[in-house]
Amino acid sequence: MSINSNQKVSIGLPVYNGEDFIAEAIQSVLDQTYDNIELVICDNGSTDGTASICRQFADQSDKIFYYRYEENRGAAWNYNQTFQLSTGDYFRWLAADDYLAPELVERSVAVLDERPEVVLAFTAVVDIDADGNRLTTKRSTVNSDKARPSERFRGLAEVRPSHNCEEIFGLMRRDVLADTKLIESYADSDRTLLADLGLRGQFSEINEPLFFHRLHDKGSVTANRSRHARASWFDPGLRDKLVFPNWRQLREMLLLPARASVPLGERVACYQYLVIWTIKRRRHLRNDLKWAFRTIRGTN
Repeated sequence: MSINSNQKVSIGLPVYNGEDFIAEAIQSVLDQTYDNIELVICDNGSTDGTASICRQFADQSDKIFYYRYEENRGAAWNYNQTFQLSTGDYFRWLAADDYLAPELVERSVAVLDERPEVVLAFTAVVDIDADGNRLTTKRSTVNSDKARPSERFRGLAEVRPSHNCEEIFGLMRRDVLADTKLIESYADSDRTLLADLGLRGQFSEINEPLFFHRLHDKGSVTANRSRHARASWFDPGLRDKLVFPNWRQLREMLLLPARASVPLGERVACYQYLVIWTIKRRRHLRNDLKWAFRTIRGTN
């Protein structure tokens, strides 16, 4: 089925072996009170019942476009592919194990329609367990609505337990997102993307818990505990290769202010913060080198 180019909102749903929860995720899109919407599903070569579930939904709705690939090309490629195949003026991602409250898209569209300075609209988040039981409700701890780009950059780049990057599942302006590097093949690249978006405009949080984020044993963070272990989740081609995720992120962070269309003073403020950021991350940068040394010794 070809993509319907008349939809204003696109939701990208990347999936690999998501049969346990994907039906609920898809249904939550179909239940949206906002109608001008398309759902682009990219299946990264699932080996379970995912394909059957997705095809059944796609056969029943002209809002759903299902693409299946024969090999697992990694989460980064799959996330980006859902965006590349979408057409809406506004775009958001939806993980196959999460779901949306019916009003989420309508409320998010209203923000972007009314406030041109906002590049991303997101909502409060409800963490749920594998059975759908509510665990906790969270609001953002990041100053992503500040007028100064450097303040937004500092908040979004900061690494701390209370900043889990769930803003990445907000509704974004397509033209702004298209000018970024999207999701890259290293752990925590979503934080880098958010920092990039923050340099381009303000975020706006809707103070209602409309996004349901599932925590379970099959989740990527739980299953892949270290940044190095997660490398092959982002890109299977990196399996058994030397990777330096913390150094890669530092490099990408350093490039962001240089590319940003912000005043010189704001660019300088970003780099002043990145000195602090690097000092805070020094242990992780050292761990990259230690891990590489142990890996080389183990293969000799």
